[in-house]
Amino acid sequence: MRRILLTVVLAGSSACASGFDLSSPEIKANTTMPKSFEYIGFGCSGENKSPALKWAGAPKDTKSFAVTMYDPDAPTGSGWWHWVVINIPSKVTELAADAGAVNSKILPKGAVQGRTDFGTAAWGGACPPQGDKPHRYVFTVYALKTDKLDIPLDATAALTGYMIHANMLGKASLTGKYGRKK
Repeated sequence: MRRILLTVVLAGSSACASGFDLSSPEIKANTTMPKSFEYIGFGCSGENKSPALKWAGAPKDTKSFAVTMYDPDAPTGSGWWHWVVINIPSKVTELAADAGAVNSKILPKGAVQGRTDFGTAAWGGACPPQGDKPHRYVFTVYALKTDKLDIPLDATAALTGYMIHANMLGKASLTGKYGRKK
């Protein structure tokens, strides 16, 4: 499976499906994200906290949601998956700040964090190489036509993305930026 199966909204977009919108009280579209969302490790020294996210206007037949955070500018040839959350119940319309912690106790009941490109099933904050131009970090909430994505707990982000896209009714995105000076 190729990672390019996962599509990303163009930078500057804040919503995709008609009326479906994603926002954050901590991140304004296309602006620099706070250092608290920076990873701890790989030379990065942030707090590795996931932001609060809120969405509205999902398609009427939505049975569950998935949330991802992706860096299309990572120098890998395929980008970098920083966060994957699936099986969020359809009545949920937000994730609390730091819901992406390892073994999170504040994720909605039934929600599951998938494996990221850091190799863990938890939030992995922004950590662009020092001196790179600021990277784009695309947060996307997907409205799904199924109650649950039945995938292995150790599934790759690409497999999870394939299943998200195969069951997607709509999506909304928010892009933040982050860079580290040399």
